[in-house]
Amino acid sequence: MESLHKTSFQFISEPSDVNFGGKVHGGVVMKWIDQAAYTCARTWAESYCVTVYVGGIRFYKPINIGEVIKVDAAVIHTGSSSIHIMVEVYSRGFSDQKFDKKTHCIIIFVAVDENGNPRKVKPWTPQTDQEIKLEEYAMRLKTLREEIHEEMRPFFNEE
Repeated sequence: MESLHKTSFQFISEPSDVNFGGKVHGGVVMKWIDQAAYTCARTWAESYCVTVYVGGIRFYKPINIGEVIKVDAAVIHTGSSSIHIMVEVYSRGFSDQKFDKKTHCIIIFVAVDENGNPRKVKPWTPQTDQEIKLEEYAMRLKTLREEIHEEMRPFFNEE
């Protein structure tokens, strides 16, 4: 049975994805991440979602033009209207059997109704030890974001 809390895309990186160094542009990778994460969040929420946070994008290794790309997205935590998605990006050459991890990050979406107001999402419950650890990770990140936000509040130009 297919899992509704996971999404996976596979495709080939194209010459139009190139940066000045001859590799795939980081902004293109970020677009792939957003597309996979949105698809995952929208599938889970069964409604339109908006991005409220993107964090911890980590680029491990460059991606070459013409490689097979795999973008995996999975729900790792839900709040009342929020959906926390972990995204991992992999690539491999056509002659390689194994994908190599290149990038990962966390994206948080909020499900909204037709007026743009937050709407409740069904709760996600981790089923495996790995999913339990990922949800704990999401909760630690939430606490850290709140602490950083409070520390930086005096520097915000909020009017």
